[in-house]
Amino acid sequence: MDFRDCRLVAKLRILYSVTVEPSGRFVVLIAKWTSRLTERNKQVTSSCYGAVAIAQPPQTTTTSLTSTAASPQSALIRRGIQHVSKFPAPQINCGSPHSFNRNSCRRLRSLPSNWAGDSSVLGACRNEGVVRCSAVSTEPFGEPESSSSDAEVAPELDSKQVLVGNTIVSFKDAFWRFLRPHTIRGTVIGASALVARALLENPQLINWILLPKALRGLLALLCGNGYIVGINQIYDVGIDKVNKPFLPVAAGDLSVSAAWALVIGLAALGVGIVATNFGPLITSLYSFGLFLGAIYSVPPLRLKRFAVPAFLIIATVRGFLLNFGVYYATRAALGLSYQWSPSIVFITCFVTVFATVIAITKDLPDVEGDKKYNISTFATRLGVRKISFLGSGLLLMNYIGAIGAAILMPQAFNRNLMVAAHAALGVALVYQTWVLDSAKYSKEGIAGFYRFIWNLFYTQYVLLPFL
Repeated sequence: MDFRDCRLVAKLRILYSVTVEPSGRFVVLIAKWTSRLTERNKQVTSSCYGAVAIAQPPQTTTTSLTSTAASPQSALIRRGIQHVSKFPAPQINCGSPHSFNRNSCRRLRSLPSNWAGDSSVLGACRNEGVVRCSAVSTEPFGEPESSSSDAEVAPELDSKQVLVGNTIVSFKDAFWRFLRPHTIRGTVIGASALVARALLENPQLINWILLPKALRGLLALLCGNGYIVGINQIYDVGIDKVNKPFLPVAAGDLSVSAAWALVIGLAALGVGIVATNFGPLITSLYSFGLFLGAIYSVPPLRLKRFAVPAFLIIATVRGFLLNFGVYYATRAALGLSYQWSPSIVFITCFVTVFATVIAITKDLPDVEGDKKYNISTFATRLGVRKISFLGSGLLLMNYIGAIGAAILMPQAFNRNLMVAAHAALGVALVYQTWVLDSAKYSKEGIAGFYRFIWNLFYTQYVLLPFL
């Protein structure tokens, strides 16, 4: 795979730059980027870390700077990199995510912000499928252009500044990956939708003074989310080295002791926020959720080893505890007693089934590592194809049930929206299942299918306030 296979560089985030001595003219960026590739006529999205060269001295080959997914910065430092600094890159050459092939690179040059650009150049850029650039040239690497700004491009910093800057940037990236962003999105969207639904049911009670309390509640939920996914990474480090080597503990970007400090801090902060803001019932439910997250991952119980207890825990936390807890806390903050509304009964039942689907499909990309470590999941026991169809079937029943509820109880729901939205989502689900089957359940196809399941999950909560 080389850069000629790239159809879209969706994101390119510079982590930091390095300058190779003694010439000082060879600048390399350590970057994280997301590429959409075409493999066997299927669109595959992959996130990569690597060394991206932006200039080279004469008689120096860039092919020696191959990236390592686990820790690209350490690979470069071992080759004698001495100066590290953060800076806005004046030009970027995008290379292969896995190996550097200078003949297959495109040179992207960021021009001054006040430059309007030439339509033909920008058109060529768009035709190459490259975004977030001002101009593009297809010329291969060669001698870097003479410039008096080399010193400005990579200013030398003293060793303490280098160490602090490098540590902060590396920890920030590792911490974000440690929190598992797709689960954070689910928590934020779900909690926001439940609060919005409670407010729309009682618009006369909306009071902006309550906003700080709502934000504290959201922070507590994110802390709980981080604790659960974090403790799972600590105890799954061996499995993750096979299944998810990009996770920070498995990759070595975050030590186990640092991970423990984070999960303990997140749990303490979350419980403290809930206990001081939301009363004994919500505090008890929150603590129970943390307990379930612990016994899911931590020996001797480690219930994730067993398929049925594992999906029951996920369904309980994502289905009942989140929906009931957030809705109850919101009504209590508004001065109202708890009352089940049709929409909350619907979303609680719907998401509980949905969380069950997530629980059984989340292991689809992990079959290899789970078999190696004797983790019993539905995917390892029944096979990827059967579990994919089982998950799709359960979700399809969920959508049919939602359509039936809208038809039978038009007074309780926005019937037109509920029928149309769930019919469309059901059709999209059937199509995505067909795509996975056509891809012969390749690793990339399975990963795309699982991401699609999460996107359906987000969509359901986005619809909730309007149902």
